[in-house]
Amino acid sequence: MSYEHITCDIDGSLMIVTLNRPDKLNAYTGTMGAEIADVFLRADADDGVRAIVVTGAGRAFCAGADVSGGAKSFDMSGSHGAGVFASAGQRSGRFVEAIFNCRKPSIAAINGAAVGVGITMTLPMDIRIAARGAKIGFIFARRGLVPEAGSAWFLPKLVGLPQSLRWCLSGRTFDADEALAGGLVSEVVEPDALLERARQIAHEMTAETSAVSVALTRQMLWRFAGAPDPFELLAIDKPMSVERGGHADVREGVQSFIEKRKPAFPGKVSQDMPSQYPWWPPSE
Repeated sequence: MSYEHITCDIDGSLMIVTLNRPDKLNAYTGTMGAEIADVFLRADADDGVRAIVVTGAGRAFCAGADVSGGAKSFDMSGSHGAGVFASAGQRSGRFVEAIFNCRKPSIAAINGAAVGVGITMTLPMDIRIAARGAKIGFIFARRGLVPEAGSAWFLPKLVGLPQSLRWCLSGRTFDADEALAGGLVSEVVEPDALLERARQIAHEMTAETSAVSVALTRQMLWRFAGAPDPFELLAIDKPMSVERGGHADVREGVQSFIEKRKPAFPGKVSQDMPSQYPWWPPSE
């Protein structure tokens, strides 16, 4: 399928998504948001895709929202502002939900500037790595805006409240090394090695793991990380473990360990999720 503001390529078991407005530093539009949502929904439904890597074309990852409309770029009364926020009211175009609910892990390969929505769109992804020299900023307070895309929920989970406050209240930009020190990215690599490193991490997570186990594990970790106690989780993980224990995936996992070989898990996320999934309200 062709897109207007992103590209999507299949590389073996990986889906490589590239934000593709290089002449505009990949500035975000409502069309881009809807296309990101669509591509993550496609990845979720495709058993051939094990992980998603998201990067940017050219010298930026995403320089924030498209402000070519001038001072009224975020004013919904005009066509430009309406276009920037176009996907916000469309369920199918809400990229945060699509990324968060996706049953495949995702990696943001931040190849250059990532500010505003350009960085908040990466927060529901599971791993972020950055090219040396990349500039990052939660710049909303400097534009009279507030953190969007659920970032006031995601960011403190990832880096803690004190670091979130320092970055968001100042609205300043900072470099990849500071992002690494603050826990926002897990690695800083040379620009020409970034995409290959993202592929390596993706294969690390998928080469010898069960697709169903990975799908369940990322949801359990994300959804229970802030729970006040473990009891709701305990009510889910025990029966899930019991049910999974009788599945062919577990038999293969144990047998491959005994035989000292790589496992070949037969389970598919499209048809082998346990009866406890999803355990959250369907409206989410």
